[in-house]
Amino acid sequence: MDKLNKFSRLKTKKSSAHSASKIDYEARLAENGLTREQVIETERKLAKFANTMDSLVRMPFTKQGMGADAALSTIPLAGDLAGLALTSYAFILGRQLGVPAHKMTPAVRLALIDMVVGIVPGIGTLLDIFIRPSRKTLGIVHEHLQNEYGITETIHIDRPFLHQSLEDKQQSRFGAFWRNPIVAWLYLHIPDMLGLIVIVIIGWGLWSLMSWLVSLFGKTTGFG
Repeated sequence: MDKLNKFSRLKTKKSSAHSASKIDYEARLAENGLTREQVIETERKLAKFANTMDSLVRMPFTKQGMGADAALSTIPLAGDLAGLALTSYAFILGRQLGVPAHKMTPAVRLALIDMVVGIVPGIGTLLDIFIRPSRKTLGIVHEHLQNEYGITETIHIDRPFLHQSLEDKQQSRFGAFWRNPIVAWLYLHIPDMLGLIVIVIIGWGLWSLMSWLVSLFGKTTGFG
């Protein structure tokens, strides 16, 4: 009985701590004049921008990619200045979410490096694939939101465009269908499923090619 009471007190204590933490997060949001929904919507907007600037087209099997920033860097100086100006939009969104200026310093520094490096013809454009100030800003902002507001979800930044589309569908006439957890999960993971299909097709193609080459070798040499 003593053990049962001890377990019950421990469970109650954890529950109370969790409630206090939740209230604290809500208070922090209120202090900045924000709601949880507004924060997620703004962070999703930042993720869309970061994807467009730094990883609109990703290289297969990597998280690296190219976006508008790399395209702009092909225009000497003017393009790099334009890229820096556009990247400042990510900083503005971060500040709107209450991220202190000093936390944004690494991203600002990376944006300046990106501009300077981008001036170098050819090499600058290539390095832009790996110097991604907007995604750096997104990482800083998400870490701040997780620590300050308790927002740990990542699906709205991993799949920002699909997440927005899903929300719109959930508010439509057939919203009940799109709010089904299984349907929602499948919709958000369309890129993963398409990628898996492509991998299977490539694997099947390689296997067929190898089988044909082995068969051809056998017929040609008589070892078949």
